[in-house]
Amino acid sequence: MRVITYRQNGGPVLTGVVFDQHVLNISSWIESLPVSREAHAHHLLSGTPAPAEGIMRWLQSGSQAIASLDAFVRTALLDPKLNMERLDSVQLYAPVPRPGKIIGVGRNYADHAKETGVAPFENPRIIFKMASSVAAPGAPVTRPAGVLKMDFEAELAVVIGGYGRDVPESEALSLVAGYTILNDLSAREFQFDISPAQTTFAKSMDGFAPMGPWLVTRDEIADPQTLDVSCWLNGVQMQQGHTANMLFPVATLIAYVSRFMTLEPGDVITTGTPAGIGAFRTPPVYLQPGDHLRFEVTQVGSMEHLIA
Repeated sequence: MRVITYRQNGGPVLTGVVFDQHVLNISSWIESLPVSREAHAHHLLSGTPAPAEGIMRWLQSGSQAIASLDAFVRTALLDPKLNMERLDSVQLYAPVPRPGKIIGVGRNYADHAKETGVAPFENPRIIFKMASSVAAPGAPVTRPAGVLKMDFEAELAVVIGGYGRDVPESEALSLVAGYTILNDLSAREFQFDISPAQTTFAKSMDGFAPMGPWLVTRDEIADPQTLDVSCWLNGVQMQQGHTANMLFPVATLIAYVSRFMTLEPGDVITTGTPAGIGAFRTPPVYLQPGDHLRFEVTQVGSMEHLIA
């Protein structure tokens, strides 16, 4: 299933499932879901209220969230009076508009590690992006004033669907709710040109995490290490990689990160980018206002946006 966060005709923000270019509104059904006992306990511990609606409510409904959604959708589609909006008539947001954590992984493809001139790491190199950097698919991203080395990174993003600490690698994929696409935009002058590097800052400026267009539930992708990841800039292909070439596969990343911090529903792990980013080209290719970017991940879909 392809789950979206969207808005219709200036109305409230909704959650839906996409079928044949139409959208089934599941917002009311989500609001009726109880949060899981585990989610309730975590919210009591942190002193935060549980989400009342939206994709975060669904993600916190427990381990049966995908199966419950599938059952609801199958029943809804049998209704002869069912009314669905056209996908091209709605405004899309990132499927998870405000993740709890965005956990990035540096140089996680062998070809990308090679182009940077750095030997592969023994453990994942963890980088963070602030949740406020998330942008909607298709929305233009403004290059900040003073930033001249804005760069692109096509990435498979993993959306976490449960609570996990010290997760065994053999069980790690069961913690996944689904997959989406993320452009890990970066201001390279803050990452490479100063010491010490300010990598989190370089990757967390407003709009620097375009995400979407939807979350594809994990049952649709049996193995996340069988996917092509590609990027085009102004119609020219810049990146083409395959997730089989990740140095640390998705399950390994989940197990590693969960050794040190609890993964929570709605957290996003961006899994690294293949070779071909602008900074390591000769000469370098940095993003300019008016540039058009397109990203594709097989079995997930495509996402486009402009640089303003």
